[in-house]
Amino acid sequence: MIDALRQKGITNETVLAAMAAVPRHFFLEKTFEDHAYEDKAFPIGFEQTISQPYTVAYQSVLLNLKNGDKVLEIGTGSGYQAAILAVLGAKVFTVERQEELYFQTKKLLDELGFNTVKCFFRDGSKGLSEKAPFDKIIVTAGAPVIPEPLKAQLAIGGTLVIPVGESVQQMIKITRISDTEFREERLDNFRFVPFLEGVNRKIYPTKL
Repeated sequence: MIDALRQKGITNETVLAAMAAVPRHFFLEKTFEDHAYEDKAFPIGFEQTISQPYTVAYQSVLLNLKNGDKVLEIGTGSGYQAAILAVLGAKVFTVERQEELYFQTKKLLDELGFNTVKCFFRDGSKGLSEKAPFDKIIVTAGAPVIPEPLKAQLAIGGTLVIPVGESVQQMIKITRISDTEFREERLDNFRFVPFLEGVNRKIYPTKL
């Protein structure tokens, strides 16, 4: 997997070492375990996917993490990206809108020892204002527009990495210059699951 990432242009050795350190098969359904180290996305249920390793590495490189950075992740999903960020030394606050997936992934991350990752069941479009500001923000779903609350919760000098678009998304890197100024860099195209507002709660059977 690491050789494949290098061949695709990932040269950041710190990110590659983090990718090598996190066993991806723990974050996949048993059906796909034998293919865990291929550069492919796989379904994880709830109409969600685990991103292909190249996408995870690409976004991680763009964040340019420093040890101790406070990072907000929108879209916990399988927890794989959060685990990579934790290995890179970040203090991770991750938000998931699917209640069942939130509980499942929170349990997995705890079992794997990723205690620095704090999971929240929330509407990701609103961010996590009580923990703001964040040094870095990463969005792992394709947003039709850039949510303003995320920009507002970014520290001055901080970086927001978000894929924006409908069927195909363009990766955008936003740097906050001042209270009112932001710089945008438009980069490569990707395909992500759609960024949805609101939350999806598990429906529990009612007692008769």
